[in-house]
Amino acid sequence: MKFSSSLKFNAVVDWWDEYIAYDTLKKYIYQLEREQHEARTQHHDLEANESTGLVSGASPDTDAIFRPLLDDEVQKITKFYEMQERKLLDEVSEVEELVKEQDDLGLTAARLYASSDGEEDDDDEDDDGYTRDPSVDQTLPKRRRHMSLSRISTDRVGPIPRDVSSPRRDRRSSLSSEDNEDLHMSLASLRQLQPQAPGIPAVPEEQPLITPQRPRTQSETSPHVARGVINKLANSIASLGHGSRQDSASASGAGDTIWTSNSNYAQDTQLLFKRRLTNLFVDSSSLKSYAEMNYTGFRKVLKKYDKVTDNSLQSYYMHEVIEKISPWDGPAKARLAEVQDRLLSMYAKCVTRGDLSLARSQLKVNLREHIAWERDTVWRQMIANERHDEGGVAGPVVNEKEIKVWTPAGPVRVSWKLIWGVLAIIVFAILLTVPTVEGEAAQRCLAVLVFATILWATEVLPLFVTSLAVSPLLVWLRVIIDPTTGDRLSPQDATKWIFSQMFSPTLMLLIGGFTIAAALSKTNIDRMLITRVLSLAGTRPSTVLLSVMGVACFASMWISNVAAPTLCFALVRPILRTLPPKSAFGPCLILGIALAANIGGQSSPISSPQNLIALEYMDPPLDWARWFAVALPVSAVSILLIWGLLLLAYNPSRAPTGEPLEIKSVRATREGFTRKQVFVALVCLGTIALWCVARAIENYVGDMGIIAVIPIVAFFGTGVLKKDDFEHFLWSVVFLAMGGIALGKGVTSSGLLGKMDVLIRGLVAGMSPYAVVLILSMVVLVVSTFISHTIAAVLLVPIAQQVGAALPGNQANLLIFVTGLICSTGMGMPVSGFPNQQAATQEDEMGQLYLTNVDFLKNGVPASIIAALVVATLGYLLMFILGI
Repeated sequence: MKFSSSLKFNAVVDWWDEYIAYDTLKKYIYQLEREQHEARTQHHDLEANESTGLVSGASPDTDAIFRPLLDDEVQKITKFYEMQERKLLDEVSEVEELVKEQDDLGLTAARLYASSDGEEDDDDEDDDGYTRDPSVDQTLPKRRRHMSLSRISTDRVGPIPRDVSSPRRDRRSSLSSEDNEDLHMSLASLRQLQPQAPGIPAVPEEQPLITPQRPRTQSETSPHVARGVINKLANSIASLGHGSRQDSASASGAGDTIWTSNSNYAQDTQLLFKRRLTNLFVDSSSLKSYAEMNYTGFRKVLKKYDKVTDNSLQSYYMHEVIEKISPWDGPAKARLAEVQDRLLSMYAKCVTRGDLSLARSQLKVNLREHIAWERDTVWRQMIANERHDEGGVAGPVVNEKEIKVWTPAGPVRVSWKLIWGVLAIIVFAILLTVPTVEGEAAQRCLAVLVFATILWATEVLPLFVTSLAVSPLLVWLRVIIDPTTGDRLSPQDATKWIFSQMFSPTLMLLIGGFTIAAALSKTNIDRMLITRVLSLAGTRPSTVLLSVMGVACFASMWISNVAAPTLCFALVRPILRTLPPKSAFGPCLILGIALAANIGGQSSPISSPQNLIALEYMDPPLDWARWFAVALPVSAVSILLIWGLLLLAYNPSRAPTGEPLEIKSVRATREGFTRKQVFVALVCLGTIALWCVARAIENYVGDMGIIAVIPIVAFFGTGVLKKDDFEHFLWSVVFLAMGGIALGKGVTSSGLLGKMDVLIRGLVAGMSPYAVVLILSMVVLVVSTFISHTIAAVLLVPIAQQVGAALPGNQANLLIFVTGLICSTGMGMPVSGFPNQQAATQEDEMGQLYLTNVDFLKNGVPASIIAALVVATLGYLLMFILGI
């Protein structure tokens, strides 16, 4: 593995900006290599037959340029290490003092501790949780680090752009304010017990370990509250491997200490200190790893520098600079080793009754569990991204299915894509030459429509490539007609017209939606909200399933039904890992997320491209308030009905053995909102509010597409999002929508739509609007099940528009709305929409797929029918009431 990848996978997440800027230094090395080459080229100027040096007639002194960059990194790392080292030493000293104080106090308070056994329950209910749950949603920030190079002259290096990192989150040390307050409260309460227990030596008053975050009342320092706090802390870390404590508070045997007694009081104290010492040991190990990773980074970057620039700086710099300063010199290593030895000794004394070997073993196990828990999501997501960026070379290459075709030269293997491509070309040529409709422009437009439909349905070419091919075909075949003269436009005029139609306000709305989704993801708001909601779901499988489906649906509304299932699959990994083998809850949960994300695709105008295509064809466009008035009830009812279907199909509440199944609860992040997150939330809410009232203020703002510019300017202008984020937008979806709009405008301009209108009016003559809705719903459901939802909207929304216009009272907007909503309900196949495609690839820890085609057929098809019927009944009723 490359060191840059290894650094990302092994770095402490919250210290990311403090590591060596390895990638930035590599960029400078390659820049220096280019400068060297240019200097040598100029020095040997053959045409002028003379020598010209870059600087004073000599090659650039690369060591003099590169060393200051290294010095800046060394200074940054040393400063951060020394700050963390001081914190760690202070915390270890505090714990040592607390251990000594606890030794002095002994077991004399155990009797009073047990006497309040029946009194602390009510007080426990009033206290907040004091444990610091590890957060599974920490992800490596998608940002790059930069070096402070202000004092370095770059005249000879040239202007090299620096990567600017986003403000990083403040790291919470293992000794949180709650930990300090708990220990202080327990000791303070024990001091208050002394006058009631003769013979107890007085414990000297001390300064608080840390300034309390809130004033303590008298009741909070009472004996039973102190014991309630310790009880909570002990219960919160039961997963560390200790057995349950004894139910009685019986006196200990003669010679027992607080660290060897089996009383309730002693066991709670031991558990409290075990947690504290374990966290400090993890911090010390992280600090040691931080030093080692940076040492390796300097060694590798210097090796790269020497190789690229033909220098020999590595040996000197490593031995004379790096190894003689903190954290890599002997005294710094000795101090850290001494800290770990002190922690080991205290752990052995407080937890393992003096057994150093057992203490060392337990601390190592806890360290491994910490790494697995805290960084599992980071590793999985980054490895997945790496494989994606490398074109999937890490996995097996799946060959496309081929068939044998017999020719005079012998058998030839051809792919199905080639066959469909040839068929599309043949049909295209036939429709161009054989008259089928009146009018040359309409005839040619029909050929383009059928040709594009075949390519989209069979995916012979990537979908966006087919979309891009539509506009030149419309121009070259002279399909566009001038509405004033009735003549076909020349290629020059048709080009200007078609491109003016392709970039519409609807596409700006789509880009605005991408911007909001990127900002919510970049600032971690989506993950924070989702984990907090899921943490309230409890442990019942049915409740957890409904909560996850609701979260997936809501997330799809704002971060699109492309990103939402990916996020949800990552967040439920801790649940899936703890399920028993062959549990039905795993496939049920994976399929539930996919189906809910598809339903979420109909819930807001920006949740999927098909909704925006529907808005493009509405006249007048539907405002957000009325969209929500219809889509939200429809989505909620669909989620509930599909949830019931999954419970009946999988019975996820039972383990394979028949016993009741209990689900591991999701831990919520305890991080508060930062200023940046508050800013992002306000901009997003303000933009959505303006979209909801766009119709009322259109005389002032113009169109919803103009409102969509607000988050783009706000987020990119303030640095919340970077240029790289803009480049990572789903531009293939944008061009797919542009091609669909171009084709729709071509069908209208060529007169083909008018001729289809005559045919459609004859078909729907005498039919009621609701009968047309039912027939159209079935057609849209079938089409959207087998092809892309967006392509289904591109093909069917114009037809729905004409069918609606042919009905009494012009029901065009109603049928367009129904078509757009039902396009998102096609989810009966693994290829039916991106959420299904993602779900079909999810694997367990053994590499086995959670879902098969049978799961989609048995549950996806009924779920699609249920969701389509909800749209055709409840949705139609709401549209009728609102006058759409």
